[in-house]
Amino acid sequence: MAVQGHASAAGLTVMKVVFRADASLAIGTGHIYRCLTLADTLRSRGGECHFICREHPGNLLTLIRERGYPVHSFAVPADAPVGDVLAHAQWLGVTQEQDARDCAPLVQQLCPDWLVVDHYALDAHWEGVLRAHCGNLLVIDDLADRTHLSDLLLDQNLGRTAQAYQGLVPDHCVVLAGAQYALLRPEFAQLRSYSLQRRSRLAGVRQILVSMGGVDLPNATAQVLRALRDCGLSADSHVSVIMGSTAPWIERVKALLQELPFSGEVLVNVRDMAQLMANSDLAIGAAGGSSWERCSLGLPTLLVTLADNQLPGAQALHEAKAARWLGGVADISQKLAPALTEVSTTLGAFNLSAAAVCDGDGAGRVASYMLESA
Repeated sequence: MAVQGHASAAGLTVMKVVFRADASLAIGTGHIYRCLTLADTLRSRGGECHFICREHPGNLLTLIRERGYPVHSFAVPADAPVGDVLAHAQWLGVTQEQDARDCAPLVQQLCPDWLVVDHYALDAHWEGVLRAHCGNLLVIDDLADRTHLSDLLLDQNLGRTAQAYQGLVPDHCVVLAGAQYALLRPEFAQLRSYSLQRRSRLAGVRQILVSMGGVDLPNATAQVLRALRDCGLSADSHVSVIMGSTAPWIERVKALLQELPFSGEVLVNVRDMAQLMANSDLAIGAAGGSSWERCSLGLPTLLVTLADNQLPGAQALHEAKAARWLGGVADISQKLAPALTEVSTTLGAFNLSAAAVCDGDGAGRVASYMLESA
């Protein structure tokens, strides 16, 4: 369907967008963060954005409101399943049918030009209820494992093609596939030139960035720090550890940093991630959405997969020599040291391969499509 637009107080046409996404200790924070990135891009072009979320433990409702967006939230039943690892279908805390019934009156009231859904627990069943209340439907997915009723589908995985969604989306659906559509904040594109120029002069690894996601339930960060302690890094090396405020292991990680033979710090809820990445020589990180941020700046990375859905992206980056995949958390202690030596001696090649993956302008490309589809 075409975008209809809403009249503003000044008489201008404003595109209204509603996002349905969640964050929690089990889900992590990546779905919300990439939706916020797209929302920021749309707002910079005159769009009006709202969020619908459930109040899971570890939610980011406060952050979304701090970024200036209205949030409409629903409670999670007291008997909802919890745990370190939940099946995607359990991530809602309710059935798809219940979530659709909760969301439908609100979406009908807001009558958005675009409904954006970024949730592994939702598929065509949920979308069928909400589809009549929006102009267009955008689904953000990484899995290609279920059907959708979308007009537009975004899968930002490296190597992903539209072919993966054949038979899963309507014939009219446009599929934007590949890392060139990765939803990155504008500062990554802005710092790309600086970062690549800085790397052209690097002779070794001194500044290391460790980022295992906003939650890091398995405490992969601790495994990384223990491995780095015994890697023989020079005394003037420095480790910056990035964590979210809902991460349960922050104090343990701070204690481990004191045991390192070089300096380190824990940074919580950072606002300048692009600058931190640009000023780092090497990253050790989870194979999630941050992979594309690192690539846009040509930052070599030792990747760790924390969930099965991260496997395709990690494998693709490894095969493209844009990162070195270590495996899962259990592999860190044995594989980090030799991988660090390998990457340190071939920094230039890793820099160039990573930078070739994406340029940081994906959010602009997606926003342009949404705006131009009227």
